[in-house]
Amino acid sequence: MKIATFLTTLAGVAVALPGTAAIAQTPPTTVEPMVPAAGTVLDVTAEGRTTRVPDLATIRAGVVSQSTTAAAALTDNAQRMAKVLAALKRAGVAPRDIATSSVQLSPQYRYADNQPPAITGYQATNTVSIRFRDVAKSGAILDALVAEGANQIDGPNLSIDKPEAALDEARADAIAQAKRRADLYAKAAGLRVSRIVSIAESGQDTGGSPQPMMMMARGAMAKDSTQIAPGEKDVTVTVSVRFLLN
Repeated sequence: MKIATFLTTLAGVAVALPGTAAIAQTPPTTVEPMVPAAGTVLDVTAEGRTTRVPDLATIRAGVVSQSTTAAAALTDNAQRMAKVLAALKRAGVAPRDIATSSVQLSPQYRYADNQPPAITGYQATNTVSIRFRDVAKSGAILDALVAEGANQIDGPNLSIDKPEAALDEARADAIAQAKRRADLYAKAAGLRVSRIVSIAESGQDTGGSPQPMMMMARGAMAKDSTQIAPGEKDVTVTVSVRFLLN
């Protein structure tokens, strides 16, 4: 009986040991930002840049039809859009580069004073997004689309199809710019750059930003073919670099 009482008391003491409770209640530690123990820290944000000629043009082409009934508007629109799609196929545009953007049917109203709006007809719109992988030929294809019934065109949005190599060039340029600026600050402060502590990429632009859209509606082909000039696109990368100065 005495032995049992002693063991029970000993177990109670063991559970109540403060060290054990302290270990169980210790919160997880938080990792602080990396700061060297000695030296001066300099944070530099730099933008690297390179250029490329766009090799991809994205244009939206649409057919707008109007009729007194919804069915007639849709039928006319479908027939004309079928001709537009056939023209794209003949021009060699791959099916993966053609996607329907929107299909709309809306009533048209006549408004008069002190009278409720009256429906006068319906308007049907079908728009497709087209990617041209040969930018130089896209203007001629647009003219062919208009001849086949397209009467609404938006674009182009010029971009770079595979920007990875250009982004790597911009990254290398960004690091070079950051190093140059760090050397400048270090020299002005009477110090020298010891090493890079950390590098973080904080933004990039692949040159695909939308351009101001143009819209044109023509009943027949113009005398001169539509020309699209690709120009050049800036590809940029922004980095934040932490240097240690001594």
